[in-house]
Amino acid sequence: MPYDHKEIEPKWQKRWEESHAGEVREDPSKKGDALYHLVMFPYPSGEGLHVGHVESYTGLDIVTRMARMNGQHILFPMGFDAFGLPAENYAIKTGVHPAETTKRAIENFTRQMKSVGFSFDWSRALSTSDPEYYKWTQWIFLQFFKNGLAYKKKAPVNWCESCKTVLANEQVIDGACERCHHAVAQKDLEQWFFNITKYVEQLLGGLDDLDWPESLKTMQRNWIGKSEGAEINFAVCRPDTNIRVFTTRPDTLFGATYLILAPEHELVDAIVTDDFRAKVEAYKVQASKKSALERSEMQKEKTGVFTGAFALNPATEEKIPIWIADYVLSTYGTGAIMAVPAHDERDREFAEVYHLSIKDIVPEENEFGTKKTTYRLRDWLVSRQRYWGAPIPVVYDPEGKAHPVGEEHLPLLLPIDVDFRPEGESPLALSESYRQLAENLYGEGWRFEVDTMDTFVDSSWYFLRYCDPSNATMFAGHDKLDYWCPVDVYVGGVEHAVLHLLYARFFCYALHDLGHLNFTEPFLKLRNQGMILGPDGQKMSKSRGNVINPDDVVADFGADTLRMYEMFMGPFEDDKPWDTNGILGVRRFLDKVWRLAEQVKHQRPDVKKIERELHKTIKKVSEDTAAMKFNTAISQMMIFVNHATAKGIGLGELSTFIQLLAPYAPHLAEEIWKMLGQTGSVFESPWPMFDEALAQDEKIQMPVQVNGKVRTTLEVASDITEEEALLLAQADENVKKYLGLGEVKKVIFVKGRLLNLVV
Repeated sequence: MPYDHKEIEPKWQKRWEESHAGEVREDPSKKGDALYHLVMFPYPSGEGLHVGHVESYTGLDIVTRMARMNGQHILFPMGFDAFGLPAENYAIKTGVHPAETTKRAIENFTRQMKSVGFSFDWSRALSTSDPEYYKWTQWIFLQFFKNGLAYKKKAPVNWCESCKTVLANEQVIDGACERCHHAVAQKDLEQWFFNITKYVEQLLGGLDDLDWPESLKTMQRNWIGKSEGAEINFAVCRPDTNIRVFTTRPDTLFGATYLILAPEHELVDAIVTDDFRAKVEAYKVQASKKSALERSEMQKEKTGVFTGAFALNPATEEKIPIWIADYVLSTYGTGAIMAVPAHDERDREFAEVYHLSIKDIVPEENEFGTKKTTYRLRDWLVSRQRYWGAPIPVVYDPEGKAHPVGEEHLPLLLPIDVDFRPEGESPLALSESYRQLAENLYGEGWRFEVDTMDTFVDSSWYFLRYCDPSNATMFAGHDKLDYWCPVDVYVGGVEHAVLHLLYARFFCYALHDLGHLNFTEPFLKLRNQGMILGPDGQKMSKSRGNVINPDDVVADFGADTLRMYEMFMGPFEDDKPWDTNGILGVRRFLDKVWRLAEQVKHQRPDVKKIERELHKTIKKVSEDTAAMKFNTAISQMMIFVNHATAKGIGLGELSTFIQLLAPYAPHLAEEIWKMLGQTGSVFESPWPMFDEALAQDEKIQMPVQVNGKVRTTLEVASDITEEEALLLAQADENVKKYLGLGEVKKVIFVKGRLLNLVV
């Protein structure tokens, strides 16, 4: 009988669901074996699951399934990051409430995930737009508010005119909104912030001991942007005030020939003279229309305006002019710089444009200023002027003073009598029911805050809720948090390096200090999957017509083929182009495994034909799977099946191999396990152990050439076949780089000596 994935896969998915496979409960006797594995939960868009989701989920699902077979007690949950702009914009376009479209999307995502065979604990599934979830998002906000970690102030903020809302600094990429890519401008607005800068040193220091990619840790360190220097006071000649300047080069103070303030600096209006006020005001308006990135671009033409005011250089006591220029940002240092054009490229360019003094000096130590440390990181702006988000649980009295909403009134429900179209003010401001609720609860003239929270607030603590998702009295019970947390392995995209990952770390530090957690770092080990590109080598997008739909692949080739192909494409962390020939090859491999099972299902289990090859495979698959080197583990399994096909295989040996294959191709493995007469689920059997002596083989160093040039050297068995050598070579990262997208036209194999691939 042929391997029929359309019959086999739904059958086993139904059995797993009926048996509650993947579900775990806290068991004190298993505490020493308890692990928490987590993938970044998805935004449930109407477009459904994409192959990038499948890659990250499959990778950790494989590791989790193997660890369970090794006796580990593992929490592996799934949920949905359901608030956000895409659902709201879709509601504006279609007139369908985002709650309804989100519900449908979650149902579709759940169906798709189950169709790929992920072993999530579905009993813990959550949605951040569920009132029973955002009740605790609001509760955490209140704890921050009551303890000085949430506050409201007027400040220059990033404004996206397309999305009609403010953005956190971390959500502005290359001067544009990270979601819609519209240019971001600056506005002065009253907004809510979280005091993330209170934890700046902990957020820096905590990175050192985390098992994260070094490149990602570097991204966080650079974003936090610690600078050592000095703060120096410059006395303003008129009026009687001082300008504080931060500099990393106090030794160049004698060469400072002018000061520059950011256009939005608080002292600009106080020091500007009447003769220059009109020009200064016009320049401030012009600067407000630029993003921080545009303003700080090194290559851009430097512009500025003289204020008419002067200050005294404390080292030389010379009068130096005070200018404003948009390349100085209020969010860096004090928002004021001392310009030393002889020793700074940007200052020199500015001085040359406006014919300002350039004084060449020998830098020297001096007693002026106070040592100071500054950071690029700014407090997290969490207000949003949009509808589809968690309401901020703050109520204002008739005098306008902010008060926390009573915890007994949580969740403060998102009203439904609103027009979703954003006009620069939150749609909640137009809700009559929201206005009436505030007055009914607190009295006439009282009103709720109408901004909603940034959706990154919701995702900054979701991993805690998984530990106790049905708790109605706490965001999660202390005993359950202590049992599972922190997360042992976390898998997701590198694009969240200075968004979700930084914010989640802040939440844990803050909740720890407030007595709600006994740990500070949420994710002990982190791995990033690479991007799966279209067949053309470009990022998948509808406009390019290169999107691969997982549903189509599951229908045509099966979920196990999809899982194994995505793991076989290349190293887990690398970007990889989709290749239809590659997925056909993986399907042929699974068909070959099926035929082996058909051939040996009636043999005695004690027949041993390829014992040494089996133990080599157990060792390789065990070690590579644990290290998330899935492509080389699959290569070894393919080599083993080739041996088994050529030399024959016993029932016991095949049963052991199926245990190795099971985390990668769970449906096929369950079916063959039953076919071979084994009892129970293959995932209830122990992971195979290898004999070190049998796993060893005489090794040789085999050079691998691409077009006649050596690109790597493989350590291989002396009797390796051409097919085995080819599989190992194609899985090698360096060889793949030189092969590119080209097709191997010729293979030259000299047994025991070399392999040459001609493209």
